[in-house]
Amino acid sequence: MDSRRLRALRRLALLAGALVLSTGVALAHGGSLRGAAPERLAVPTWLFLLTGGGAVGASFLLASVVTERGFVGAVHEWHATLPAPRRALAWGGGLLGLTTLALVVVAGLAGPTEPLRNAAILVVWVGWWAGFTMSAYLVGDAWPALDPWRRLAAVLPTGSGELPARVGSWPSVAALLLLVWIEVVSPVGRDPQLLALGVVGYTLVTLVGVAVVGDDWFDRVDPLARVFRTYGRVAPVQRTDDGLRLCVPGAALTSPVLDGWDEVAFVVALLWGTTFDGFVTTPTWADAAAPLVTAGVPPHLLYALVLLAGFGLFLGVFRLAVRVSRRTAPTYLAERELAERFALSLVPIAAGYHLAHYLGYFLALSPALASTLAAPLAPPTPTVLAVPGWVGALPIAFVLGGHLLAIWVAHSIAYAALPGRLQAVRSQYSLTLVMVFYTMTSLWVVTRPDLTPPYL
Repeated sequence: MDSRRLRALRRLALLAGALVLSTGVALAHGGSLRGAAPERLAVPTWLFLLTGGGAVGASFLLASVVTERGFVGAVHEWHATLPAPRRALAWGGGLLGLTTLALVVVAGLAGPTEPLRNAAILVVWVGWWAGFTMSAYLVGDAWPALDPWRRLAAVLPTGSGELPARVGSWPSVAALLLLVWIEVVSPVGRDPQLLALGVVGYTLVTLVGVAVVGDDWFDRVDPLARVFRTYGRVAPVQRTDDGLRLCVPGAALTSPVLDGWDEVAFVVALLWGTTFDGFVTTPTWADAAAPLVTAGVPPHLLYALVLLAGFGLFLGVFRLAVRVSRRTAPTYLAERELAERFALSLVPIAAGYHLAHYLGYFLALSPALASTLAAPLAPPTPTVLAVPGWVGALPIAFVLGGHLLAIWVAHSIAYAALPGRLQAVRSQYSLTLVMVFYTMTSLWVVTRPDLTPPYL
């Protein structure tokens, strides 16, 4: 890329930062809507530690017993072709995506100011980030068909340049962490106008980015496209050149599709971002932050530092596990190649935590979402569904289910990548310990009382 395009890209990065900081495009729960969700289940610390650690440890032992390569391969290679009217789905999805984008902007600017009566707030947080994201890993990734920004970019001039190879996909990692931070520290979850301006800002940044670097923007910069593409690999329905394919959940994670530490880092950032979003709502965080804020540390800076420190910790722990794995199961594969293969086994963990964090929230606020969609500019008094008490017990099951699937995916990857049976088993020792660490962290978060992030 020539110097002129590099200068344009730098200006675009500055513009993106300014727009996001000023408007607060968010990527998680809807701030003041949090109180409408069911309370978290109160579980004794010793019980969830024993349950989580025992379940994941037992899953590793069970996975180690299944050492027949033919059986492991047959499970992940099974598939069935599904009929798919691709043109109709693409046309309908594009129309729905553009209509929803317009609805969010109009309702955010002209609709009621109360969060529970505003269609923009409910569509973004309840319908999109909670409901639609769950569909991405439970059913299949429909975002390429719905993505309104890709549709808009398709009818505008597209740049012929590309990002320098050395940049890789690091911009998407930085953008994802930035959006998570903005979501936590800004009032975008309770201010419809701010949310609408944020969506407009995100649209402008995307269109300018595509005009500068072309399709590289959606492949290596846009965090939303990468989030749904990553989550979609957990789903039982996969898109192929021939249509749709039904397969075993998680089977698409066993292929070596990552390329470089930047893509590994994005998977870890996705996992840590969902964890951070829950961690900052716990009493433990409020107690830990209090002396630092009292000492004069700006809360916004403190949240940013903890976000980056936690990401560094999660990434460092995973890299250490891969390094140890290479020593316990000697192989000609380089450390980076092992990381590229095994990083995808972390995606079910992120999906399980997201489901645990948002299912009750989605169920409780679905009636309010439906009422605002029926009358976006003048909705009736919102209705919050009384979610049965047993739903509060599901988060633990979802977190453990995600980790069990992660263990099985790692087991399958090991047998595909390493020739020796004992070598494949030994390669999972350190990775299982890391997954236990992630399990305990997720379980601890979902079982803590839920507070509004303090000092903001």
